[in-house]
Amino acid sequence: MRNKIICSLILAGVLSFALLTFVVQSVGAEKFDNSKYPARLKRADSFLGIHFDFHARPTDKDIGTNTTSAMIENIINLVHPDYLQIDCKGHPGFSSYPTRVGNPVPGIVGDPLRIWRQITAERGVALYMHYSGVWDSAAVSNHTDWAAINADGKTNGRITSVFGPYVNQLLIPQLRELAGAYGVDGAWIDGECWATVPDYGETALKAFRDATGIQDVPRKLTDPHWFEFLQFHREAFRKYLRYYIMEVKKTNSGFQLCSNWAYTDHMAEHVSAPLDFLSGDYSPDNSVNSARLSARYLVHQGMPWDLMAWSFSRKKGKDGDTMQKSAPQLQREAAVVVSLGGGFQAYFKQKRDGSIHDEQMPVMAEVAKFCRARQKLCHHSKPVPQVALLLSTAGHYREINGLFSRNLGRISGILQALLESQYSVEVIGEYHLAGRMSDYPLIIVPEWGYLEPVFRNDLVTYVKNGGNLLLIGPKSAALFQTELGVTLDGEPVDKPQKLCYNGTTIATKGFSQNIKPGSGVEVFGSLQVGTNVVQSAASIIALGKGRIAATYVDIGQSYVSARNTVTREFLNDLVRRLFPKPMVEVTGSMDVDVALMRNHGRLLVNLVNTSGPHRTEPVQEMIQPVGPLAVTIRQTTKPVKITLEPDGQSLTFEYRDGEAKLIVPQVDIHRVIVVD
Repeated sequence: MRNKIICSLILAGVLSFALLTFVVQSVGAEKFDNSKYPARLKRADSFLGIHFDFHARPTDKDIGTNTTSAMIENIINLVHPDYLQIDCKGHPGFSSYPTRVGNPVPGIVGDPLRIWRQITAERGVALYMHYSGVWDSAAVSNHTDWAAINADGKTNGRITSVFGPYVNQLLIPQLRELAGAYGVDGAWIDGECWATVPDYGETALKAFRDATGIQDVPRKLTDPHWFEFLQFHREAFRKYLRYYIMEVKKTNSGFQLCSNWAYTDHMAEHVSAPLDFLSGDYSPDNSVNSARLSARYLVHQGMPWDLMAWSFSRKKGKDGDTMQKSAPQLQREAAVVVSLGGGFQAYFKQKRDGSIHDEQMPVMAEVAKFCRARQKLCHHSKPVPQVALLLSTAGHYREINGLFSRNLGRISGILQALLESQYSVEVIGEYHLAGRMSDYPLIIVPEWGYLEPVFRNDLVTYVKNGGNLLLIGPKSAALFQTELGVTLDGEPVDKPQKLCYNGTTIATKGFSQNIKPGSGVEVFGSLQVGTNVVQSAASIIALGKGRIAATYVDIGQSYVSARNTVTREFLNDLVRRLFPKPMVEVTGSMDVDVALMRNHGRLLVNLVNTSGPHRTEPVQEMIQPVGPLAVTIRQTTKPVKITLEPDGQSLTFEYRDGEAKLIVPQVDIHRVIVVD
């Protein structure tokens, strides 16, 4: 059945290409010839961009009236971006340019997209499209047979089916139109993995039954085979993604494609589609924590990548308008990304007529200067293995109740607590660790209730060979009960409880588990459950040449909800028992992220200032500096020199017994210690 579906998609693709060829030939004079203009950077080599969108609606008037050459020239002159990314079709499904194959907004004046392309081409700036893919409300309104079907049998009013005709009758033809008739460099396809839903249409259900042999189709989480149903649809999306990319590449090989949030922490798995780059727009609020997690996962995916900041908050000001972020606030968000080797872009709204807010560009110009000062040093840098925090593909897909939803509070909380203890942490999947576990002095498994048996056994072997493993929470601990040398007493409970450490207590959320420690087990901390039951909070034991430890209380989600000293010190001291001498130690402030990287053979110690209420306040006009910071760098040879960048300030240091000790007077937003 699946082969029949693929064949029908291919045939439809051929027909759509023939239709597009006819359209382009009929307007041959309008086809854009890129060969006449300067070469532009590929996305793989790009570092800085600006994203504009407005999700055009049929009620929008006079689109294109105020889109002028001068407006675009002003953006480029102020910011000097490597690329611009503009709206051409948003979630409502209406295109903001006079498409011949899609659904153009009625109120278009002239051809604004051709103006954007002309000026960017003349200036050597790449141009990408913001294009809503699976989410297309107009398409499913006009063609109900293109829509996904909900579990109740009703037509989804927004989301197209990855089994239906939409891909061949609209998506592929329109991308080919953009690549050919307009000569744009590529597309950032929005509304894809995170918008895709399980489909109960006849074609999808027959394919599911044929593929799995399961006849009773589940309708909700508690039904049998729900996991298998979601897994089937995850693979259907992957096939859909691979299909349309390859079809577009057949006719427009240089057209560069990205599916927003594909193969990131939203879709935490190995890359299996021929995308040209990976990208995502992290949360507009609590943005530092959102970017911290996403960047640390993306850096390992083996692909060019960038992250997009929203230049404004979703929260409204007193006047009812969205609140624009300050230049320092966006600079810090950029620092989180570029310190981990990625490219950066920021999202600014287009007006309802498709033009931009010129008054906002000076802020982006300040952000651009900040980024460019760090580009040569940071771009494409790679992490130095220290602490590996597992984002388990197998565990994650069994926890979530959607295809590619996020729900990563457990891992985000542990990451935040570790970063606020100044550990250099990477967020990695099983496939990242395959064959290289021994590179990491410490691996942490944060509250996953399932691991593939082979991977679990590989972790045990890693410990026996000298590695250190920390399991967070009773579900993860239960997977390693034998190796931990404990007996689990009863079942995990979710009751009011308090973590007790260093004479102080703090309430926690989540499950806890009582244990009976065996011979050689050292208990660590305590937990008060209910009114008077006290039990061990954690344990440590030697295993072969290494050590394995576990906490018997969930702490990740609690830390997301309420940062506190007790939990942070408990986790920090437990980590130090396993990993006493990290390559870099920084003291003097908890409000600084450490990212240990290498680039061009140089060791980079990134210091990102995370002070202030960035979790709760939508706009921060200024960021208070942190420092002085005492830094210890451990390496076997004495450094030739140590500088503080991007200022090029030489730092004095003392080197003794394999340790270089120095002081960084102050970190305003982002500084990099460069060790030569």
